[in-house]
Amino acid sequence: MRLTKTVGQYYFGKGALAQLEALVDSAPEKGTRRAVFFVDHFFDGHPLMNRLPVTNHDQVLFVDTTHEPSTAQVDALASLVREAGDHVSAVIGVGGGSTLDTAKAVSNLLGNGGQAADYQGWDLLANPGVFKIGVPTLSGTGAEASRTCVMMNYEKNLKLGMNSDHTVYDRLVLDPELTATVPRDQYFFTGMDTYIHCIESLAGRYRHAVADSFSHAALADCRQVFGSDDMQSDDNRERLMTASFLGGSAIGNSYVGVVHPFSAGLSMVLGLHHCVANCIVMNVMQEFYPRETEEFHGFLERQRVTLPTGVCAGLSDADFDRLYDATVVHQIPLKNALGDDFKCRLTKDKVADVFRRM
Repeated sequence: MRLTKTVGQYYFGKGALAQLEALVDSAPEKGTRRAVFFVDHFFDGHPLMNRLPVTNHDQVLFVDTTHEPSTAQVDALASLVREAGDHVSAVIGVGGGSTLDTAKAVSNLLGNGGQAADYQGWDLLANPGVFKIGVPTLSGTGAEASRTCVMMNYEKNLKLGMNSDHTVYDRLVLDPELTATVPRDQYFFTGMDTYIHCIESLAGRYRHAVADSFSHAALADCRQVFGSDDMQSDDNRERLMTASFLGGSAIGNSYVGVVHPFSAGLSMVLGLHHCVANCIVMNVMQEFYPRETEEFHGFLERQRVTLPTGVCAGLSDADFDRLYDATVVHQIPLKNALGDDFKCRLTKDKVADVFRRM
């Protein structure tokens, strides 16, 4: 049993972005306002920039989300913030899960010093970070509600987050209007992250009543969204944003399972983005999540989404060794799903067989 932290306060609903300025100004840090906005590079030159309450005292840094966030990238962004001045009143993340995680990670470094790799793991942060606000422009990762910020550590062949209560956002702006122009396939892949979070939580041995309630509510929303004729209608975008928040809260109270470690392997070794990697893995999870895999196939068919296949074709034995190492290093979720002896089931040959079916 542990003390659990959730997001302090949030605005939800169409037009909620208009409340961002008041939230930035409410930061508890003393002194002159100096907010740092981390914005997905997709929005560089986009009309959304004119709606952000950026003043002359603030700093805007565009986050390159071409690839998954890395420890080196987070360190470089933290250095840019420090070079511009010691005082930071608030950190704001505007974008999808990669940008939201980046903003959380930099906030943590500003409050703790050191480098991002120092804090990859569970409860390694001694101090809170800078007051932080999340503004998701995609729904599904749950990064707005979770207690982690996931980064690629290429030196260690490791994809792992800063798992800490200090990572949780202090405030959120949840405005479904910001997801209106998301490309259809990306909307599906990202939304499926919520579905996968919740089925893994419910199938794990570290589940409890609060996490279960979050998961059941989020799954009900996901089934309505992805079982409908128009998954991107106004109502469904609002519903999926709700599910994303609930799914992130569920994982904050429990753990993921088999899908996410295999997905981390695909991201680490093949460079695939988290959400599409999750879906590629989910497509072959009949052994571990049979009913849910069948339901996932139904969502793919109904929404007419084409999933990449053959991503592991032609890989060498050395590549499969790297995939194995990058998967089984995630002991906590694998123990959650399969027990303490998970390596007896996930042998090198077994893991390679699963990846070959992708």
